[in-house]
Parts: sequence; C-alpha cells; structure tokens
Amino acid sequence: MRAQIRANAEFSGGTYASALTAFSRARQMSAVAKRRKAAEPWPTERSIHTPLGTPTRDAETGKWLVPMPTLDPQIVGRSAAAMPAYGRRFTYHQTAAMKRLTTLVATGAGLGVMGVAAQIPPVRNALGKIRKPGEGPSAQRRARSWFQVRFTGEAAGRRVVTEFAGGDPGYDETAKMMSESALCLAFDDVPSGSGQLTTAVAMGDPLVERLQNAGLRIRVLDE
Repeated sequence: MRAQIRANAEFSGGTYASALTAFSRARQMSAVAKRRKAAEPWPTERSIHTPLGTPTRDAETGKWLVPMPTLDPQIVGRSAAAMPAYGRRFTYHQTAAMKRLTTLVATGAGLGVMGVAAQIPPVRNALGKIRKPGEGPSAQRRARSWFQVRFTGEAAGRRVVTEFAGGDPGYDETAKMMSESALCLAFDDVPSGSGQLTTAVAMGDPLVERLQNAGLRIRVLDE
C-alpha cells in the first residue's frame, strides 16, 4: 500500500514543539521500539514492512514524493501485525506529495538541519522559541486549510484507490478525530482489547462511520 499526503495548512506551536522533541529523542525512541518489538514480536507467518524509501517522482501525477519519517507507518505496521486481514505480505510506504523539486530540496534540507540541531540543547532551546505551544494559525487561515491522504492498495491483480481528506488538520479536524475516538470507545460496539492498541484494532469501522458523520471524507475513488 502507498499513501501520498498533500496539505495546505500552517503548523501550530504545539506541532512544532512535538516535532522538535521527537527529533531530539531519535536514539531513545529507536531503543524503545526495539525493546517493544522484542516483547511483542510480529507474526512470523506473515511479512510486514514499512520502508522509509527515497525521494521519487510519481509517473502518474508528476509530483515529487518525499518519505515522511513520522509515527504513522509504525502505527499502520502495528495494525497489520495484529490483524490477519491485512494479508500475508503487507508493505506500507508513506510520502508527502510536492509539485516542485525546489520544495522537495528545501524540505529535505530543513528536516536534516532540524534533526542535527535538535541534538544540541542550546540550539534546540533557541529553535523552540521560534514558535511556542499555544501559538497557531488564525481562524481565517484555518478556514482556508485542507489536507488529503490518498491510499493506493494493490493485491491479487486488483487496485483500489481511497481518500481520507478534510479541512484544517492541525486544529479543526484533529479535534474531531480525538473527540469522536473518545465517544467511539465509550458508546460504540467495538472489539474487546487492552494495552496499547491502534485505532484500527481498537475501533475500526465504528470510528470510520463517526468521522464520516463529523464531516471528514473517507471514500473509494477508483476500484
């Protein structure tokens, strides 16, 4: 499965601070991930991969695709490990879609600089002052914001394209996702489970229905 993310939005101070913290703890996060994998091994009878990959150009759309080192692929991988319905051989590759090569280069350079700078406490503290938690886009800017994630799945000679999209991802739609998830866990008929579960495992289709009713677009584009 391939996921291409497009967005027109402004980062909030909280998102910026979270990204800076994640960059600064890359080694610790990697060590924790290894310990968890040892404690909760993935199924041996199935193959699950979430490769980062390298920047490429999409032959269909002409857009440049940049790998995104976020938590999302790890979450999808965990869902695939817990749910046999994902298939015997499952691969998930997530990228950000950009129109211009210059944007790709600038984004890559920016992430690289932040990744290195976040390891140096004085520099990290200085970067943290650029935008503080609580600072964010105005209501007018949020009204113009949007995001789109397009998924392409291929298996057994079949190809399906789906879309998950909505308005401002930083505040408006995130608030919907969090509140609807809480309501789903509290009131809907969801699978029994405990521990650290992904949304697909803990809620699945009931959450999809709630998000659609809340105004988010989850639909099949091509089959």
